[in-house]
Amino acid sequence: MEKWLESVHSDGTAEFVSNPSPALFETVKVRIRMYADAPVEHVLLRSNPNGEEHFADMQIVKTEHGLKYYEAPLRISENRMQYQFYLVCKNVVYFYTQHGITTYVPDFTYDFVLLADYVQPAWVKDAVFYQIFPDRFCNGDECNDVRSGEYARDGHPAIKMENWEDTPLTYEEGLCLDFYGGDLQGVKEKIPYLKELGVTAVYLNPIFTAPSVHKYDCLDYFHVDPHFGGDEALADLSAALHENGMKLILDISINHTGIDHKWFNKDGIWFDKSEGAYNNPESPERAYYFFGENNSYLGWLGVETLPTLNYTSDALREVIYRAEDSVIKKWLKPPYSIDGWRFDVANIMGRKDELQLSHELWPEIRKSIKEVNPQAYILAEEWGDCGAYLQGSEWDSPMNYYGCGRIIRQFLGEPDLFMGRNPILRQVPYKMTAEDVKARVMEHLAKMPYALQENQFNLFDSHDVSRLHNDPAVHPEEYRGAVLFQFMLPGAASIYYGDEAGVDGVLGTNEGCRYPMPWSKDFKESESYRLNQTMARMKAEHQALSRGGMKFLYAENNVVAIARFWADEVYVMVMSTADQDQTIRLPLGAVGASEPAREIFGRDLEYKKPDDTSIELTVKAHQAYFMECRMK
Repeated sequence: MEKWLESVHSDGTAEFVSNPSPALFETVKVRIRMYADAPVEHVLLRSNPNGEEHFADMQIVKTEHGLKYYEAPLRISENRMQYQFYLVCKNVVYFYTQHGITTYVPDFTYDFVLLADYVQPAWVKDAVFYQIFPDRFCNGDECNDVRSGEYARDGHPAIKMENWEDTPLTYEEGLCLDFYGGDLQGVKEKIPYLKELGVTAVYLNPIFTAPSVHKYDCLDYFHVDPHFGGDEALADLSAALHENGMKLILDISINHTGIDHKWFNKDGIWFDKSEGAYNNPESPERAYYFFGENNSYLGWLGVETLPTLNYTSDALREVIYRAEDSVIKKWLKPPYSIDGWRFDVANIMGRKDELQLSHELWPEIRKSIKEVNPQAYILAEEWGDCGAYLQGSEWDSPMNYYGCGRIIRQFLGEPDLFMGRNPILRQVPYKMTAEDVKARVMEHLAKMPYALQENQFNLFDSHDVSRLHNDPAVHPEEYRGAVLFQFMLPGAASIYYGDEAGVDGVLGTNEGCRYPMPWSKDFKESESYRLNQTMARMKAEHQALSRGGMKFLYAENNVVAIARFWADEVYVMVMSTADQDQTIRLPLGAVGASEPAREIFGRDLEYKKPDDTSIELTVKAHQAYFMECRMK
């Protein structure tokens, strides 16, 4: 590759599009930049209005920090406006899309895309989320704790754990009925702690009435579980968070209910397997589920205690999201005024063999949510490629395992989070390469409009995966790199409760990543706490890390380098999973920088400056760096 091609960049930020959120029929100015001495004779902006190929000859409008900027007008004549760049040299034409540069005409899959009249949840790009599993975070009111034997599910009694520091029971021991007493009052009490950490948004795992500790087996969508403090506690928490400048999103599964939900179990008693499924044949709610012969029914993934909801029922759609007093709208409105929803197993909702309602349901759900709050965030659980849902009319973001968590964990040597579940695939050890990391991240992002890229919910730990820091095979410095990695990607960063405190846990089970928050430990002086706090504050204080562009500067030999940049700010993260020290060429000039000004965490930097566009940086084995750079 010719050296100058490393500097070619455009994106959907305000640095490169005069209005990233244009109205239909508005004319915006689109820019692209490259090294000032790039041997380019023409730059053409290629669009396809109304199906007709159109070229605009872009003009140089400025040269700054060693980079020249080309600009051309683009009329937004359609709701979805796509474009590419053609870089015309003397003997070759290079084609540039969000996925990169080719010497052949690319298809439209990875085009740059502007959405007309799209209302982005603008706060998300600035956000640092803190995900809380409520029962295990903080007990603010012992009076509402579950009592041992208070109720039983399927013959198994609820268990009150006697000590906050006790190890959670395995699934076989406790069947997700072991309770510590964490509640919404406890979350409210810890708001000063969250502010000090740098958190700007809280994501709560399910809080609606349910028998289990995880509460994905909901019994009543319209009320907060009394053991969490009830509806009033949510109203109080929401008000307190908003007073402190924080957002709040709630988790819900509207794909299935618990078997004892009043819609399914009309007798209102705990389900007994020996009796089989029962539901009054005359009940109007019977149509909310999939019933077959002999009163059989469909359960999520075959789990008989989680009957699946049937969205062929208009009545169900009304009660879940359409009606003004529906489940989804109720909690978006005062006095609760939540700022968004995280939807459990969103990828499978409304899908059953020949019945494929998914892309019919999600635009409807989005419309209902945005009618109440246009800035509400729609976060969906999906672990794989979900580009079809990320085009502006359905989800705002997935739980970004595919474009962040699965990538960084495999780069650090763990089995892929999904492939590792398959006994055949699990036998193949494969540590993702630096080249793989870059390709996967860019492939994920390049399929969506840039406004959606800025919505991404980046994470590597959650209630569904073992905590990365609990894996003894992960080098501590590489773990540091994982934290930096998620903060360097466009969109929000997410801290899973207790990660900053080095909370205990074990590998291989969900119970192993749901240990109680270790409040008795003095963890605020730990490196993990300082790392998360520093990055949260950096994101809040520097637009390069919240709304700036992103570019891979290096991805070879188990070393990855990513830059974020905005105006006169450039920050670069470098991390290595290699066993040996390496010297790499880091083309800082490609983002308008000359050399590092400082390493934010005080790590020593060894580098030389062989030319005007790059440095030669010595990267220590298993080391991670985070650098602020000087501009050229």
